[in-house]
Amino acid sequence: MALVGLREMLEDAEKGRYAVGAFNCNNMEIIQAIIDAAVMEKSPVIIQASQGAIKYAGLEYIAALTKLAAQKAPVPVALHLDHGTSFEQAVKCIHAGFTGVMVDGSKYPVEENIALVNRVAAVARPCGVSVEGELGKITGTEDDVYVSDKEALYTDPDEACYFVEKAQVDALAIAIGTAHGQYKGEPKLDMDRLREIDRRLDIPIVLHGSSGVPDDTLREAVANGVRKINIDTNIREAFMAAAKAALAEQPALLDPRKMLAPAREAARELIRQKIRVFGSNNRA
Repeated sequence: MALVGLREMLEDAEKGRYAVGAFNCNNMEIIQAIIDAAVMEKSPVIIQASQGAIKYAGLEYIAALTKLAAQKAPVPVALHLDHGTSFEQAVKCIHAGFTGVMVDGSKYPVEENIALVNRVAAVARPCGVSVEGELGKITGTEDDVYVSDKEALYTDPDEACYFVEKAQVDALAIAIGTAHGQYKGEPKLDMDRLREIDRRLDIPIVLHGSSGVPDDTLREAVANGVRKINIDTNIREAFMAAAKAALAEQPALLDPRKMLAPAREAARELIRQKIRVFGSNNRA
């Protein structure tokens, strides 16, 4: 199956009242884990590449690996840029075959954010590529993007309405209390704010920084309008824990496959569990 657009995937999620998992990849094994989990759960899935992943693995490698995986998979797969911060980077991803790009202009005043999004959309829309914007600042670190606790701001419902009216976005990432990276305590999400934003917007809502958010809270977020949920840190945790365990069992190990295979399996099972929490299993 060829790669599909983020917009159509999230439109189906809205109709079915579930969320699609957007899982970050950093190498071939994680891409395989994401695809295998989606196939096993019969779920649509979004493979995301952050700026850090692109720097590490290479844009062409990520695009080629994901396209190949999607062609072989009997489930819908989208390839999405996560936290793109420049027009140039978004255009490179569009040319490489990404079917969605996230334009993170949340650090700018709202008018500059809108201008950046619309500049990217002018290229993306004619190519059939979906555009995700962000409004509000989510605390923590996402590769090259860092927001301190002091700078973090929740998304204002009125500003969200204005943003969606002026910006050519197909989905909107909002800040309601999640954070990138590992949580120091249990996150408390502002569900009243989410409900109000969902009531007033007619586009899918995205939840970033969802690793570490309790499953019941994620289910509640889905019930209140979230249609795309980003997971990165949890995948890294599962992958690295299994890799370290393999090395601990065999300190003299020289075959990287014997370390990476169990790491891939651990990531796959983590992703399968998240897919079931999001309610996208058996939706492909």
